Amino acid sequence: MKILIVILFAFLVCQANAFRPILLLGNQNLIERTCKQTPFYDLCIWSLKSNPESRDASVKKLAQIMVDSLKTKATETFDLIDELLQDGLALDPEMQKALTSCAERYNVIIRGDVPEINAALKTGDYKFAAKGANDAAIEANSCEIEFPTKSPLTDMNKVVHDVSVVVASIVKIIQTKFSF
Repeated sequence: MKILIVILFAFLVCQANAFRPILLLGNQNLIERTCKQTPFYDLCIWSLKSNPESRDASVKKLAQIMVDSLKTKATETFDLIDELLQDGLALDPEMQKALTSCAERYNVIIRGDVPEINAALKTGDYKFAAKGANDAAIEANSCEIEFPTKSPLTDMNKVVHDVSVVVASIVKIIQTKFSF
């Protein structure tokens, strides 16, 4: 009888461990399936897989992780703009005007768009969340075209734009899933 119990216990432990990788792989597949529905697959994959919270996340949580990434990238860009305004680079009146305008745009993303996206995700107003993400993408693009010559923010503007578009794409996945 003891042998039967030991065999049964060993069998159950093996079965439980056998399914553990499938569950992890299943969520990796969710991340990959989700990111394939965005225009910036590599950025989406990198952003989500580098965040440990994505391991057990739903699609809604994946959207929230990307919103957090948007806030981080926008804040980094805002901080660089502030540094550039303090440097001699901003002595050129046209450059100072462009940087000041970009600071205002990034302030809108950080203090306006990101909180609106977060609130809309919490309340299930996915259309409004997608609009906020698209607004953030427009703000980043608008900053880029402010400069009369080569922008010192080109790379960062592109990242903020692309992360915003990924957020909007994931929100649209949720919106489609919950619309009847």
